[in-house]
Amino acid sequence: MHLRIALALGAAVPALLAIPGIAQDAGSSEDALAEKVINNTNPASFQAYGITPAPKVVSDKEVQGGKALRLPVTGTGDPWSAGVNVPLIKAVKAGDKIVIAFYARLSKAEAATAKVGAQLQLSSAPYTAIFSKNFDATAQWQFLQAAGKADKDYPAGAIGASFHVNTGKHVLDLGPVAVLDMGQ
Repeated sequence: MHLRIALALGAAVPALLAIPGIAQDAGSSEDALAEKVINNTNPASFQAYGITPAPKVVSDKEVQGGKALRLPVTGTGDPWSAGVNVPLIKAVKAGDKIVIAFYARLSKAEAATAKVGAQLQLSSAPYTAIFSKNFDATAQWQFLQAAGKADKDYPAGAIGASFHVNTGKHVLDLGPVAVLDMGQ
């Protein structure tokens, strides 16, 4: 297993295996599960946009992998006017079940929760979503996941996980993100 995947998944494996359908598909093997990861899980590799000051990677021993991307947002504008893209480095086939599994925490906020939109989308205009799900981030680290099916074949880089975070004045921490291709 590649070290970067092992570090990012580590303790996440039990959480991933608890997701309906993954344990059966992965045969509960960490190596089999790691082979299904189709992105770089390291927060330092994520592509943030619309955020000033620029987000920084912070150390946090409470999150899997010990690193998170800190995202200060103003809430001014549309939810998608500030966010994070996580490109896929492998191709996806039509009908494949895709799971976006990630850690998120609300670091600072005026409210107790903040909306985070997670989706699989085209990596270029018109940035069409293939599937999406909204979450409420809280002050505690949460392991969250969204799942759907690829509507057609996509080459590596054509789609990616995207997180829309401009839903209020807050600071969101985004930990490791694992996008898994569970196949047909």
